[in-house]
Amino acid sequence: MFHVKQSDKESPNTFGTDTPLARELADLSARRKALEGVHVEFSGETRVLTVSNQKGGVGKTTSAVNIAAALAGLGAKVLVIDLDPQGNASTALGVPHNSDTPSVYDVLIEEFPLADIVQPSPEDENLFCAPSTIHLAGAEIELVAQVAREHRLRRALLDYLEDHPMDFVIIDCPPSLGLLTINAFTAASEVFIPIQCEYYALEGLSQLLGSIQMIQKHLNPALHLSTILLTMFDGRTRLAHQVAEEVRNHFPSQVLDTVIPRSVRVSEAPSFGQTVIAYDGQSAGAIAYREAAVEIASRSTARTQKQSKEK
Repeated sequence: MFHVKQSDKESPNTFGTDTPLARELADLSARRKALEGVHVEFSGETRVLTVSNQKGGVGKTTSAVNIAAALAGLGAKVLVIDLDPQGNASTALGVPHNSDTPSVYDVLIEEFPLADIVQPSPEDENLFCAPSTIHLAGAEIELVAQVAREHRLRRALLDYLEDHPMDFVIIDCPPSLGLLTINAFTAASEVFIPIQCEYYALEGLSQLLGSIQMIQKHLNPALHLSTILLTMFDGRTRLAHQVAEEVRNHFPSQVLDTVIPRSVRVSEAPSFGQTVIAYDGQSAGAIAYREAAVEIASRSTARTQKQSKEK
């Protein structure tokens, strides 16, 4: 029988400290510790962001609910308005949205007060959701005949905020540029675009930017593109780095430094009726969304301080 002598320098059960996996784990640990020391103060000003991209499968709803949950974790009061008839945001936030549930449809078509449909999310006491139901699928057609059809969500939201102050309102749009999305654009002051780090990412962006300019000109002059988040980033591929670089070159001030990696945990969380923040808050995907939320909140703080100095 032959025996292989182990090296005296390295234990057989010790992983190398300079391997890619070891570096990744060390980086993740350092980022977790950095987030533990983060403290963000909110000015009391309500920021209304509409999360939009007419291309499906880019992480739009996933980003909307996880950023909302991360902001709530930082102490912000956050309302998510689910404008997508699929109701995925409502599912991820653990909010009931069966066909009998009062929903955004009733606000847009039946003129219910928004306060009558908003539900607290079980994830966080600071997190609320205005759910969507399947009835919203027909709202595009029904809105055509309504008076002031583009401003219905805006009016309802302004009335709600008078008695229910929020730090953030995040509106999750369907992957289209119909009347539901136009209502979101009219109600919001900021556009938040998740962009997938793959080849087709930029194809529909010019059309979306054209729609934003149209809304600015005719319906909502305050609307502007404030935030772009790179999602589904695979650092092992050259293509992901090229797409990220191209987006940063075109929108240097709007793109967040944080990128969202491809993550099994992020994909699994909605099947449990949770965001990844609640499902596995220490995973790489959750850490990335928490970092992105800190960036978004910090930009708000920096803007408020700048305005104060100018006054």
